[in-house]
Amino acid sequence: MTAFSLADLDRIVRSRAAASPDQSYTAKLVAAGPAKPAKKLGEEAVEAAIAAVQGDRAGLVSEAADVLYHLLVVLVGSGVALEDVMAELERRTAQGGLAEKASRGRP
Repeated sequence: MTAFSLADLDRIVRSRAAASPDQSYTAKLVAAGPAKPAKKLGEEAVEAAIAAVQGDRAGLVSEAADVLYHLLVVLVGSGVALEDVMAELERRTAQGGLAEKASRGRP
């Protein structure tokens, strides 16, 4: 397993988002406003789902990496810290999945 973490990627995305849009694809996405990176996230998520359904392991790995990257870009552009998402995941995993889902009041 690699030592590279989601927190590492988050630091890279945040650093690149602060760069000039002329110098950084990440900065260009963030500068475009929330719709552009959100659209890219959706596209990559669909591609990941298709790869999973098709049993394309290599494709799924690649698309999952794209999903994680674009999710972090959306978070950065929306002013949401990865730590907030991780805290929410930690809160949710403190109880069983079905109990946690029921506590949200959604099916």
